[in-house]
Amino acid sequence: MNDKPKNGKKMYHLIVCEILFREACFCAAQSRNIIDITFMSKKLHDLGEEKMSDALQRQIDQIDAQKYDAILMGYGLCNYGIRGLHADIPIAIPRAHDCIALLMGSRDKYDEYFANNPGTFFHSTGWIERDSDSGEEGIASQLGIDKSHEEYVEMYGEEEAKYLSGILDSWQENYKKVAYIDTGIGDQTFDMDLSKQYAEEKAWEFETLAGDTGLILKLLDGEWNDHDFLVVPPPYSIEPSYNEDIVCLCGAGAPDR
Repeated sequence: MNDKPKNGKKMYHLIVCEILFREACFCAAQSRNIIDITFMSKKLHDLGEEKMSDALQRQIDQIDAQKYDAILMGYGLCNYGIRGLHADIPIAIPRAHDCIALLMGSRDKYDEYFANNPGTFFHSTGWIERDSDSGEEGIASQLGIDKSHEEYVEMYGEEEAKYLSGILDSWQENYKKVAYIDTGIGDQTFDMDLSKQYAEEKAWEFETLAGDTGLILKLLDGEWNDHDFLVVPPPYSIEPSYNEDIVCLCGAGAPDR
């Protein structure tokens, strides 16, 4: 039995990272279509490409293909965790490297800002609200590096603990600025203040950027132009393109990249 509505609206199922919780809910409320949403844990990104892809594919496989017109992916390339995803109905996915482009409204805006502001660490309400332990095994726990300085002192002694802490904090050397993306949804004062405090603690610059939910709304409204979106019909799957297209079709008969 086909449960799709008969009122001219499309029925879509959105699978999206919880980092975009507020933006996804806002756009679903604004969309011309009927949107069901499944939120996935932020920590999927820490599990590595294969485990992330497996988790997303399992979620896709649970969706009733008879009920929906398409599956929407609220993800970018995201550490290649979208590689190999496929479904019995079309999948639409933004051509974006990660969720920052979705928060800024386009990959073009993101690319322009990134080119002019290297060494920027991005924050948003979702990044701050969802930055907590969900009980899942992240990369730090997999490698055994999720302990406090005090725990390292107890295990290895003060000198070795200092060395380990220095190594684990070395990633920060690549950054010099925090940019908080304000999408204008709700009162973001508290989260913005936390972001600014974080920048001050790191002795980094701080900047507030105007976000834009337009790309997310286009995804939900079915406005999938080729520049901003890849539409994956069955039996094709998603593959990184390693060029300006970011993602492409994979499978027998797929167009050349």
